[in-house]
Amino acid sequence: MTCGSSKTGPLSLPFCLKTTSPELTTLSKGSAVSYRVSDSPVPYKKPTGVPVNGPSDAALALRYIEGRRQEVFVALLLDARHRLLRRVMVSIGTLSAATVHPRDVFREAIRRNAGAVIVAHNHPSGNPEPSGDDLELTKRLARIGRLVGIEVLDHIIITKGGYVSLRERSGVFDEGDDECFTRAASTPSAP
Repeated sequence: MTCGSSKTGPLSLPFCLKTTSPELTTLSKGSAVSYRVSDSPVPYKKPTGVPVNGPSDAALALRYIEGRRQEVFVALLLDARHRLLRRVMVSIGTLSAATVHPRDVFREAIRRNAGAVIVAHNHPSGNPEPSGDDLELTKRLARIGRLVGIEVLDHIIITKGGYVSLRERSGVFDEGDDECFTRAASTPSAP
């Protein structure tokens, strides 16, 4: 469909959606429009190769999403020693929701040979408290990460006022996984 077309059908819209080759994921009457952008170039505070030793380091690398007007879901891809490999924009949603599929989170992580990921999204409302959906998604991603051998270290919610680490605030992650950041930092590097 082109802008101004009078055609009707499942993809007809009352406006022109101009993007640079996004993959539309949700488009039906009365639903939100969201799209995924993978490997988008974004400004960041923490350069690649720098260790991410905990939620505060991850939050620093994620500050660029705090002022967004719509929810965005991103993944920090880390190597085996938890050094930042790449930041990947997984989903761009609406004012209050972003559609996220685990396959989209892990696709780039597998392709880039990541050893671990930290997932994050913003809350444009400014309320950093996780929703029930946030907790369920985190559990699902952690389970799938264990299956594919890429550990999900944390899920961080970013707002203008700060951040919330679900690893620190909730019982979403398995017991005994709290030392995941220090485990990788103490692992000797291969020659």
